[in-house]
Amino acid sequence: MTTSTALLLADLTGVAVFAASGASAAVAKRLDLFGVVFVGVVAALGGGIFRDLVIDEAPPLAFADWRYAVTAALVAAAVFRLHPQLARLRTTVLVLDAAGLALFTVTGTLKALDALVPAVGACMIGVLTAIGGGLGRDLLTGEIPVVLRREIYAVAALAGSIMVALLSAYGQATALPLTAAAVVVFGLRLISLRRRWSAPVATFRPPRTGAPGSRP
Repeated sequence: MTTSTALLLADLTGVAVFAASGASAAVAKRLDLFGVVFVGVVAALGGGIFRDLVIDEAPPLAFADWRYAVTAALVAAAVFRLHPQLARLRTTVLVLDAAGLALFTVTGTLKALDALVPAVGACMIGVLTAIGGGLGRDLLTGEIPVVLRREIYAVAALAGSIMVALLSAYGQATALPLTAAAVVVFGLRLISLRRRWSAPVATFRPPRTGAPGSRP
């Protein structure tokens, strides 16, 4: 299997899991078939479209290659049809989202590096590719985007993108090490959810009123 074929398969797998994640979230919000498929497609293709526009690949693969849109639409429709058999939709959404985050982190960073983007910029593109689909899904379903919450989300993608950039720099960007990088992102995301790890937030202390010596 050539590198380009492996990258395509990983990309389509990421499209499928993000489509399932978006569709599951839409089903939980009781949207109709069109709404479920639309949210699934946006979740699946949003990050990749951003990536391709940034690296000046026009038109983006989501528009140029029919397999991307068809994969996203079919998976989303399947989730709509089979959702009665999908127990605990919230858990399903979180697991699928973690898988999509991992796959898109790796493929986004790799495609940026292949486009000769410097390592730091490639890592940024990898992170934005990974979080773009989830951002679109959450906005369309009326949720606060997960990337803006205290949860470890973009940080997990950043760790994975750095691993991919280092592997590429040392000539080790082969299937097994890249799979390991994806597993790190996936595992870090799920462990942080289970253990309730979170990024630090600013402490808000309201001003004290009526203190001695204070003026009315």
